[in-house]
Amino acid sequence: MNGTDIKAVFFDIDGTLTSFTTHVVPDSTVEAIHRLQALGIKVLICTGRAPSQMGVVLDTMPVRFDGIVAFNGQYCFDDSGYFEAQPLDSADIRVILDWLDRNPDVVCNFGEKDYVYFNHANDKLRATWAKLGKTAPTTHFDDPRLRTATHETFQISPFIDPDQEAELVALCRNVRGVRWHPDFTDLIPADGGKPRGIQRFMAHYGIAREQTMAFGDGGNDTAMLAYAGIGVAMGNATEEPKAAADYVTDDVDHDGVLHALQHFGVLE
Repeated sequence: MNGTDIKAVFFDIDGTLTSFTTHVVPDSTVEAIHRLQALGIKVLICTGRAPSQMGVVLDTMPVRFDGIVAFNGQYCFDDSGYFEAQPLDSADIRVILDWLDRNPDVVCNFGEKDYVYFNHANDKLRATWAKLGKTAPTTHFDDPRLRTATHETFQISPFIDPDQEAELVALCRNVRGVRWHPDFTDLIPADGGKPRGIQRFMAHYGIAREQTMAFGDGGNDTAMLAYAGIGVAMGNATEEPKAAADYVTDDVDHDGVLHALQHFGVLE
């Protein structure tokens, strides 16, 4: 693979740009992104987060990203007015809500364009948010029966284990789960995912698959790393994305992004 042909680089946020240890973006990563843009290479976010939940990280970076892939590929936009989105099917949302009614102890997150909320709180949610530190988004609470009836929902994230996930997904028509955290899964359209978001921007910018590079660390990054022309797993990544990647770099706190870009010759 020839890194000098790369025209766009896609970055996950949690565990890739930000450290789960320090909860900040390393200076070497910010510098690397600036150098990419100076070469005319587009830099884009590709995350499971909602647009309204990114500011807690992106506002700390002196970087203007060329595009955003949010909700694991389901919501794509840039500052020039480009926009493409794919919400969850309303029939599948009703199935999920019915399942939650039968499992009232399950905490669940619902993602809209400008608003993300939980059905209720419990100790598991509080513990998970504590681990995210200052990168944890603000929590809001609302009635999903009312909200989903009047607002497009792009992602639903219940705090369930893999067996419960399999049970719930099997009840739906067009849903699959992707995980970047062991405590919960992100439910998205079965034909969606981060590669679909990359494809949307490839078409928008006229970039070939072989000209893309992606960085990730979690289970929801696995398909993205396999799809991109060059897929890079962070040293702190879980085993699944590492197996799918073309290269495993150093972890976030040891300049992993910069080292991988140098390894492939994208940066000197």
